Amino acid sequence: MSVAAAAPLMVEESEVEITAIRAQGAGGQNVNKVSSAIHLRFDIPASSLPDDVKQRLLALRDHRITQDGVLVLKAQGHRTQDMNRLDAYARLHELVNSVATPPRVRRPTRPTRASVQRRLEGKAQRARTKDQRSRVTE
Repeated sequence: MSVAAAAPLMVEESEVEITAIRAQGAGGQNVNKVSSAIHLRFDIPASSLPDDVKQRLLALRDHRITQDGVLVLKAQGHRTQDMNRLDAYARLHELVNSVATPPRVRRPTRPTRASVQRRLEGKAQRARTKDQRSRVTE
């Protein structure tokens, strides 16, 4: 049984709110004058993503997702606003596609008789080793 890889999900640009802000950290005069960092906000419940993908996204334990279900990404690694915008979109698509396929259901299995036997023999061997560490009584 093979699972076919689904086409990657794409987020529409109209569902994303982008704001240009000043970047933090070192950078000299440029960082104080130019708004090159990008603040990306994506409202997960109001998006056009499939409901199961929305549920898996909201279930992520990610500090970038607010209580209201809004994903907030900040991109400031590049010097230009365009590169930071592309970086933010790439990270958004990567996060959405990481939960696009549902997790595989675990089918419980039983250990083989031989593996149970090996485990018990190992336990008995360790017990004998530890038993020999005790004091010798006459």
